[in-house]
Amino acid sequence: MIKLGIIGMSEGNAHPYSWSAIINGKFDSAEISDAGYPAVASYLAANEDTLGIPDAAVTHLWCQDREVADSIAKSSGIAHVVDRLEDMAQYVDAVILARDDPEYHVQMATPFVEAAIPIFIDKPLAYSREDLKWFSEQVDNGRFIMSCSSMRYANECRILKQELAGLGPIELVTAVGKKDWKKYGIHLLEAIFMVLGDPKPVSVRHIGDLGKEIVSVRLADGPDITLHLYNDITGTFQLSFFGRQGWKLVDIRNSYSMFRDNIIEFIRSVKEGRQRLDFKHTYRLMDVIIAAQESREANGATIILK
Repeated sequence: MIKLGIIGMSEGNAHPYSWSAIINGKFDSAEISDAGYPAVASYLAANEDTLGIPDAAVTHLWCQDREVADSIAKSSGIAHVVDRLEDMAQYVDAVILARDDPEYHVQMATPFVEAAIPIFIDKPLAYSREDLKWFSEQVDNGRFIMSCSSMRYANECRILKQELAGLGPIELVTAVGKKDWKKYGIHLLEAIFMVLGDPKPVSVRHIGDLGKEIVSVRLADGPDITLHLYNDITGTFQLSFFGRQGWKLVDIRNSYSMFRDNIIEFIRSVKEGRQRLDFKHTYRLMDVIIAAQESREANGATIILK
């Protein structure tokens, strides 16, 4: 049995509730709804027959707010809440850092990286060159660090990947989503790059504004990519792939399935003692995320990636 620790939580990110429930196979619908996440309670109830990951359990939890920590623990049957983040290291086999505020990721990951404990870090891994360099150095030194958006494992994207050859050579990919580039740009990038086989990006340009962010990505070999993230629109994440012989629109809706498959992939990696997702793919996408911010700050200048 792999004993997992959960680190949570950041504002608006319900992953400590949902991921713990998915792994432990139990959830308290009222507790999760009262915490402000009725949609999470609904999709857990709809998928109750598939809850639970064999040979794994969330046994320990730390949260910066003890009241919130107790709520998460109650909601999914987590036996132990620790008072200090670093206290978890002696009790668990692996850790999920379920916070999407990247400015705290190095600080919170450090005790586990130094203890050589495998860690999954919620997207985005980093939002500064300094932090990305630190994570890259740790991986180069043999530390087990995995990070990605769960959209890499979206069923809708896997189906599209199977059908991609039928579209002919792909000339253009566009993507639309709600919310901000910092936390949600990685969703669109992860999905697109997985479908395309993780190509190498060579340049990035931010041509939008805060709240209405438009990012253009050029590849070493492949289609042009344009991503749109608008704070005030409604709708789901949508990808459009345009080829010479056809086109496909992908409407990504099944959050539960992608979360579960992401968790399974991390646990599989822990069992095998290696990251099944090559860190270079994560590094390249973080490079794009950071470069787009640099481009916006430079009034839309093109940022060349190394």
